Amino acid sequence: MRWTITTIPFDHPDADRLRRAQRQELDARYGTSDHEPGVPPSAADVPVFVLARDEDGAAIACGGLRPLPDEVLGAGVVEVKRMYTAPSARGTGVATAVLRRLEQEAQWVGARSVVLETGTEQPDAIRFYQREGYTAIPLFGAYVGSTNSVCFGRRFEVDARTEHTSA
Repeated sequence: MRWTITTIPFDHPDADRLRRAQRQELDARYGTSDHEPGVPPSAADVPVFVLARDEDGAAIACGGLRPLPDEVLGAGVVEVKRMYTAPSARGTGVATAVLRRLEQEAQWVGARSVVLETGTEQPDAIRFYQREGYTAIPLFGAYVGSTNSVCFGRRFEVDARTEHTSA
């Protein structure tokens, strides 16, 4: 399977369709629609959203980045939001491609690390993030105290040639 990944607005109809499919899947896994602590992401606070399309143009995977306030985990941290792959595209590598694109986008906007929250009823997602180099971190922000949340993070290696200092 081949795909293309592009940036699109968070509220694009194809992105909305994938996010609704994600909600349905998560609601079924958790047995309730009340399984995400905090403020749901929106076009107002997710400035980067990417969408993968298959060779026929069908939307098959997505994910976004939401900058976190400095007081949550420090400066330069973005959170992955609404990472989702349609069941028909799982196991093809497209999720890894979307995640790498999100990491690239995060670095382009100056982020030093990426964090995310997934859930206890999503062992496939937990295995995916661990396999992709993410390590477990303490619950943060709205997830503190949640019994359904598992958080992960990944710091970017800073290339000394891109670091700037003032004299």
